[in-house]
Amino acid sequence: MSAEGTDAPPSPSTTRERYAPTTARLPSRDAPPQNAHVGSRLSSLAVRCASLPNSSVNAFCGASAGIASGIVTCPLDVIKTRLQAQGSFRPRNLARPSRMVYNGLVGTARVIWLEDGVRGMYRGLGPMLLGYIPTWAVYMSVYDFSKDFFYQRIEDKWLSRVSASITAGACSTLATNPIWVIKTRLMSQVSSRASEEHRPPWQYKGTLDAFRKMYHNEGLAAFYSGLAPALLGLTHVAIQFPLYEYFKMKFTGLEMGQTINQDENVHWVGILGATILSKICATSATYPHEVLRTRLQTQQRSLPSQSHEEISFRGGHPGYGHHTRPPGTASSDGMINIPRYRGVIRTCRTILHEEGWRAFYNGMGTNMVRAVPAAVTTMLTYESLRSWHQRLKFEGEEIERQSRIDG
Repeated sequence: MSAEGTDAPPSPSTTRERYAPTTARLPSRDAPPQNAHVGSRLSSLAVRCASLPNSSVNAFCGASAGIASGIVTCPLDVIKTRLQAQGSFRPRNLARPSRMVYNGLVGTARVIWLEDGVRGMYRGLGPMLLGYIPTWAVYMSVYDFSKDFFYQRIEDKWLSRVSASITAGACSTLATNPIWVIKTRLMSQVSSRASEEHRPPWQYKGTLDAFRKMYHNEGLAAFYSGLAPALLGLTHVAIQFPLYEYFKMKFTGLEMGQTINQDENVHWVGILGATILSKICATSATYPHEVLRTRLQTQQRSLPSQSHEEISFRGGHPGYGHHTRPPGTASSDGMINIPRYRGVIRTCRTILHEEGWRAFYNGMGTNMVRAVPAAVTTMLTYESLRSWHQRLKFEGEEIERQSRIDG
């Protein structure tokens, strides 16, 4: 995505100017302050907020926003993951899947509900919440810092935001990829009652059990499966956040995380519109990389068979006496089957050859239904917390100023 510098919204040229100036009425020296009791809890909190660095505030607000988003949208994320991973667990002797277990949002939800109930709809919630905390904490902190950094070195504000988005996305992806691999494995795990051709070659009891089994059976490299398409997904944030800032500036006149101290309104409508528009544009442009990432993350690297009678040879053999294991698993003699998906380019070719181009958009409708509410929840929570912090910070500064005057 490219944009000329003249199309970018006007932005402040210095770090300090990123926060809108206040026009609030300051209490006169003769009038008693609004919070006369400095030792009250609210006043103490305000004073503490005034001393907090922006990096800590951004980390806290980002982590809180991610947790709220994860709780709200977990069922939709499970449905999306099932649709994306569908077709990756069938035996190799089947050129095409015999039938589709998951069909659309409602159909997939019905299958999960009948097989696993409410627990199935929230499978993977633990690692999701565990992942959102560092992901958004790292992203928001690095994004805010990087944006200040690039503002001082790049005149084009749009390019500065794109650069900051990519930098923040790379840092958060590298730091949290193992958690998202576990989350994807758990969400793609179906009921033990499902047919074998649609059942993955693993069964995890929970997050810690998944971590232990993956490390023991597949090694450390399994936790960075799908890292290449995940990094390719940086194009998503490179589109979403600059667009969000552009639309928010148009709708409210404020940048991301920016507020006016005396303004009690968080500009809900402007934030809502900017979030929806930016998320739809970014998701539509970059969705295929999510399918690639899911396929690579749900592919097991090795799994020794417990039975010495049913030997799975490389590539598998059809017929009685030759049990065909899912791709990427290992035989009882330790020979690891050649993985179906190897690298981004080969994975693209395999999916295109076996399932057609439509497979790259499996679950996109569900993902859009999930991604937009998730983004709205994330940004509204983040902006609300930032606005609340700025008001407390302003009040704390006034309390400290009044204390110095009285002292």
